[in-house]
Amino acid sequence: MRKIHSNPLFSGLIGRSICLATISQMLVACGGGGSSDGPGVMPVITTTVEFVYVAATAIDPVIRNQFPACSALVDSTHIHPGWRNFAVVFLSPIPPSEFRDTFSDVPVGENRIRISDPNVCALNPTGAATNNVSANGVLLTTIVDTPGSGGQEPGLSFSVTADGTVTP
Repeated sequence: MRKIHSNPLFSGLIGRSICLATISQMLVACGGGGSSDGPGVMPVITTTVEFVYVAATAIDPVIRNQFPACSALVDSTHIHPGWRNFAVVFLSPIPPSEFRDTFSDVPVGENRIRISDPNVCALNPTGAATNNVSANGVLLTTIVDTPGSGGQEPGLSFSVTADGTVTP
């Protein structure tokens, strides 16, 4: 019986070609086809959510004096959005008793936030607030752990749909 490809150079080239073709097909199937959003990568769908926190916008001097470390740590009332790795975003005060901010990059699905308020230092040693917070007009009621300074701190979770409908 005679080999069709007896030339070792020719056999090596065919073997390498088959190997390269197989690797190319595997890369394309795994999303390595050169596009940054290759196959299998789902784009993140976002929506707009307005957060309202109903609380005094002036810092209570009694609380500031009784809990100076907490008050200094919190500084001004702010929100920690989970989809932004819980970074600090200062809320806009609307005196005398409301804070607001609108985010247009909230991922559809389940999310977590934490509100930090120096006036809450009397109730929570980190100033984390879990009451009087709404998202798109819906009161948030599900308390969850969120990462904070020195460990877990209480926050709130909610789900949001593409049309902005919030479920607490």
